[in-house]
Amino acid sequence: MNDHNNALTPESFGISVPDRIETPVGSFDFFDGVPFPETTRNLYDGLDFLRGVEAFLNAMPGASLVAMRKGFRSVGIDGLHMLAYTDPRANSGGFFLTPNTETTYGSMFIDLRDGPVVIEPPKESLCVVDDFWFRYVADMGIAGPDKGAGGKYLFLPPGYEGDEPDGYFVYRPPTYTNWVVFRALGGVEAMRQTRVYRLADAQNPPDLTFVNIADKKFNTVHANDFSFFEEVAELVDEEPADSLDPERAGQLAAIGIQHGRKFAPDERLRGILDSAAKTAAGMSRALVYSPRNPDSFVFEGSSWKEAFVGGSYEFLDRNARLLDARAQFHYFATVITPAMAHAQVGAGSAYAYTAEDSAGRILDGGKTYRLVLPPNPPAKNFWSVDVYDTQTRSLLQTDNPYPSLMSLSGTVEAEDDGSIVLWFGPAAPAGKEANWIQTVRNKSWFPILRLYGPLEPWFDKTWQPSELERIDIPRA
Repeated sequence: MNDHNNALTPESFGISVPDRIETPVGSFDFFDGVPFPETTRNLYDGLDFLRGVEAFLNAMPGASLVAMRKGFRSVGIDGLHMLAYTDPRANSGGFFLTPNTETTYGSMFIDLRDGPVVIEPPKESLCVVDDFWFRYVADMGIAGPDKGAGGKYLFLPPGYEGDEPDGYFVYRPPTYTNWVVFRALGGVEAMRQTRVYRLADAQNPPDLTFVNIADKKFNTVHANDFSFFEEVAELVDEEPADSLDPERAGQLAAIGIQHGRKFAPDERLRGILDSAAKTAAGMSRALVYSPRNPDSFVFEGSSWKEAFVGGSYEFLDRNARLLDARAQFHYFATVITPAMAHAQVGAGSAYAYTAEDSAGRILDGGKTYRLVLPPNPPAKNFWSVDVYDTQTRSLLQTDNPYPSLMSLSGTVEAEDDGSIVLWFGPAAPAGKEANWIQTVRNKSWFPILRLYGPLEPWFDKTWQPSELERIDIPRA
């Protein structure tokens, strides 16, 4: 005889579903665990929405480089024979994710479909190669195996079975398309010593065409709506199916983005993915401007945040991928290299940013703020502060195309005690023009503090910038 008082029940083991559940993506009705037809349709809409959100957050690195290449192509820069550079330095004219205004940059895409490519970077340079999914491939120059003395780097296409010639630093990226960033410490003249050519042309390399993009107006930032998924589909279609890990490839395949398959969502899925992209973009902005991971903050009790959380260029911690950290970084920054993720005393660069004032309020371009850098900023080379637009994560467009201040300028004034007070606002406070960066009314903004060659006081946290203090200045 059954003892109903002691009978096993699904509820007692948590293996059942109630007849109705309320969730952030909708309310769902069941009959004894079986979804009703309308609920089934709604659940699949919810699943597609969640897949779209995850695909946005996890495929963002690749979409970023597709948008970068599209931007270059929009101003006629395409192919192995053209290198874009900024002369004298980057400015706020175009949309780029958080560039600095202090150095001359060079950038290009190399395509390995037509065979191996050789790069000869300038001497005393800092150069990086990332694959088309924005994963680290190589450092060249000071952080690379040539140690800044110059050398020849050979990049072989996926599946290459030919001989590897002697005399090269050899790399095998998993994607055909790769992004190259050059930073020559000798400026434009040194940048022009760069050489890029096919291995097949090594005996008589063609000249490289250098195109100044400093004053060109174009966009390199990925989309925040449905077209984001079209950017990703372009990448997936071009590159080998095994160039992306199966987990992320599976997320994309679940919404119709798969190598060898045309991406053609119907009206229902298209609308869902548009909403997913906009939602995921909002989540990305929360990760950037208001991260919840305690490791995101540079100093205890401070709003200054890390760009690379965890100190790993692969965003790994104890064999776990730091998904939020990866999304946070790629939503507002570019370039993946160990040299950026883990700065050394006296070498590389250290970064910190904030998007709020000392009271935790969002920075308002119509208000005036004060930032104090204590005496002796711990930078072996120099320090800088650049200001960015919170919408585009690009340099803030103001009357000055270089919305920044830096120690190398020679114009920044120090206080009697050696501290440096910087000012931000729509107009300079009287007598503070040399230490002022303009902001824009009815817009938000955020600063990035960079230390080039950070010193021990940065790492042991005995030196730290103040919070941004809002100052109410009476109108004249």
